[in-house]
Amino acid sequence: MRLPRPRRFCFPAPRPSFAIHVWFFLRRSRLAVFLAVGLMVLGGVACRKQEPPPRPYVAFVVNNQSQSVVAVNLAAPRIVATIPVAPLPEKAVRRPGHQEVYVVSKSGTISVIEFPELTVAHTIDLGQSAGDLVFSPDGDRAYALEPQAGRIVFLDCNTLKETGRTSLVPKLAHMAVTPNGKTLIASDPTGDRLFFVSTETQKVLGSVKVGKTPGPLAVLRDSSVVFVADTGDEKISAAEISSRTILAHIEMGSRPNGLVLKPDGGELFVLSNEGPSMTIVDAFHDNIEQVLPTGRDPVAAVFNRDSSMMYLATAADGFVTAFDITNRAVQSAVHVGVSPSELALTPDEQFLAVADSASGSLALVRTPTLSLITVVPVGSNPVDVIIPGWELGRK
Repeated sequence: MRLPRPRRFCFPAPRPSFAIHVWFFLRRSRLAVFLAVGLMVLGGVACRKQEPPPRPYVAFVVNNQSQSVVAVNLAAPRIVATIPVAPLPEKAVRRPGHQEVYVVSKSGTISVIEFPELTVAHTIDLGQSAGDLVFSPDGDRAYALEPQAGRIVFLDCNTLKETGRTSLVPKLAHMAVTPNGKTLIASDPTGDRLFFVSTETQKVLGSVKVGKTPGPLAVLRDSSVVFVADTGDEKISAAEISSRTILAHIEMGSRPNGLVLKPDGGELFVLSNEGPSMTIVDAFHDNIEQVLPTGRDPVAAVFNRDSSMMYLATAADGFVTAFDITNRAVQSAVHVGVSPSELALTPDEQFLAVADSASGSLALVRTPTLSLITVVPVGSNPVDVIIPGWELGRK
């Protein structure tokens, strides 16, 4: 039986005239001073709107050296489960439409964690290595990169069976899937090119030469263009997916190490650990709009849903900064640790979880003011954090 929540009563502040009348009525009483002080306190206290506490969302934190994933209850906040996984876990990805988290370990294994059980229900052996993992839009299929062997592994998520492998070249770096789910794109840093593979036929559609040492990828929402960070050059490249041709090479002024696309798809934010700045690119016209100063070594960023605010972690100075994207201005900043590496926004956008790889901790920050709530020790070298939107006590 659920008990009724205790009510919180608010008393209106007394009018000044009321306080004056009482004062004159009791001016000869010893209680006058105490009553006057009490009235002043009541007059100055209004029922302020209390900021809501975090909901019991579960944050999954990947600890690379602890060989574990910890589940953190953000409402407490505290660790509610420590889940052993395969050695050298690198990232966690939620399976769309299902309460499962796929944890990719560099050692070549995928561990499937189920919610609310918070245990590894299945493991998938890819081979000698494992890299990026992406899902089809409906979550029925997964595509995993085996970087060292240079293969893409196709998986049926319902049966947990492998359905095929496509061989490309060894030492692939990154992979993305188009939003329409039709094409996989893999970056080949050794050959300075991108490969395009059909998700339906599992066949190679073609490739295109880009800049030096292509790395992270970003695909427009209409599945028309892919951007790649040419980490060996001071530029990014844009390629048309349907024709597999280069549209533009965009000079950056420093070597890029990360790409973050706005949810509305109109702008691309390019991060570089060579300088305290990020470059904003018009994703529809392939030109630079603006360069904004940041902290040192920007490594990760996340947007709210309406694209009005971006939260950026800078590893070299331990800060998270909130950028007002509409006005191109810093709204607030907070020091969260030694070397923040990844961050995730709660679905209600009220809180931010920040993994610190150097201190082995997870910081919980209130948005958009960026006030630090607490820091929770989570394990050795946390390298990824996701908040799928699941709450403890609910299925």
